[in-house]
Amino acid sequence: MAVNIKRPNGTEDVTPKDIHKWHTVEKIARETAETFGFSEIRVPTFENTDLFLRSVGETTDVVQKEMYTVKAKETEFTLRPEGTAGVIRAMLQNGMLNEALPQRVYYIISCFRHERPQAGRLREFHQFGLEMAGSQSPAADAEVISLAKTLLDRLELKNIELYINSIGCPSCRAEYHKALREFFSARKDELCDTCKERLEKNPMRILDCKSPVCQDIAKNAPVILDYLCEDCSTHFEKLKKYLTKLNIDFKVNPKIVRGLDYYTKTVFEFVTTEIGAQGTVCGGGRYDGLIEQLGGQHTPALGFGMGIERLLIVMDKQNCDYLKPRKCDLYFATMGDEALEEAMEFSSKLREFGYFAEYDIMGRGLKAQMKYANKIGAAFTIVLGENELNEGKAKLKEMESGEESEIRLNDKFPAAFEEIYMNKMLGSLEEETNNGSLFAFTDGTD
Repeated sequence: MAVNIKRPNGTEDVTPKDIHKWHTVEKIARETAETFGFSEIRVPTFENTDLFLRSVGETTDVVQKEMYTVKAKETEFTLRPEGTAGVIRAMLQNGMLNEALPQRVYYIISCFRHERPQAGRLREFHQFGLEMAGSQSPAADAEVISLAKTLLDRLELKNIELYINSIGCPSCRAEYHKALREFFSARKDELCDTCKERLEKNPMRILDCKSPVCQDIAKNAPVILDYLCEDCSTHFEKLKKYLTKLNIDFKVNPKIVRGLDYYTKTVFEFVTTEIGAQGTVCGGGRYDGLIEQLGGQHTPALGFGMGIERLLIVMDKQNCDYLKPRKCDLYFATMGDEALEEAMEFSSKLREFGYFAEYDIMGRGLKAQMKYANKIGAAFTIVLGENELNEGKAKLKEMESGEESEIRLNDKFPAAFEEIYMNKMLGSLEEETNNGSLFAFTDGTD
């Protein structure tokens, strides 16, 4: 009896027909980050569980309900639920914070959270994220927010709004916690069981609860901005000034607290209304105490995470441009073993030039081969048979127009093909550019 094995619930396959969309986001994300001085970092998919308990926070939904944890003999590991903790651990362990500051790194990773799968929320999801360590200036906050805004603009996303808030420092937040406890204690019996525990440990987490009852109660809760100390208030006012200088529109939303405990001062979200309840496509902020909490010297830091699946949902809805998928440059349709051997040799030489060359390995007839070449979108085809081999020349057919050119089958073949190919590509590129296509004749592998 055949076994019907399917992918785990809450995960997705990315097949070749859609991979160019991912290449688009990844390519533009990398290029944007690097223009701001960020370099790529790669860290393990799993970390010691204590790392996330110490950084993310024991009262968060992530730690209490969503982590995938595995025990291997005496060691306990957790698949990363987010990127910041592992990257900061890597910075510390590899001595990066002893080098010139600020340290700027970006990453493209998969993350794992056990939650109810829905549109824009998966159990395995992917993020583009970055971290900047070493600067306490609100100018650094504006720089990181500007990078996120630049990336969203380069992806041609529309109707994305930026919301900012300050959740203060441990000093002013202590006074805010007192006010929250007093407010929520009056309706403690109505809170969900999780929030009843949060009331004593971290009442700000109640503001982030997904329970409709808790959300309704929290509507009239005290606002953090009314409790900021002078330093936090000045920091926030300067951030608003810098964003205005950068022509970045924003709205202050005092309800933003973010879902992880390590945040301090600035928090922000880029939000769209086009993908339902899961409308946050980018979220981040400052976490000035995290590095010290993980064993390092006090070092201010900040960053963000941007969900790639959510970006792609919005891009599809808005019909954004994507990098064009790489297609076959030249397909050899062969008749007979000798022609097949010649096609192999010519394809090998073309690939050395960087071209995508293909020939029949299915034993198809000529008509079926040409049908296949058309199906895969080959730009050019050559039919190789006994006559072509005896004469040392063949017809190079441009599939879109049907135009044919005679081409010699000798050592100069790759260069001759390149000349014809480039003339066609340059002409088509000019036409595409005039039509306003941003990604004409580009693929996600470059």
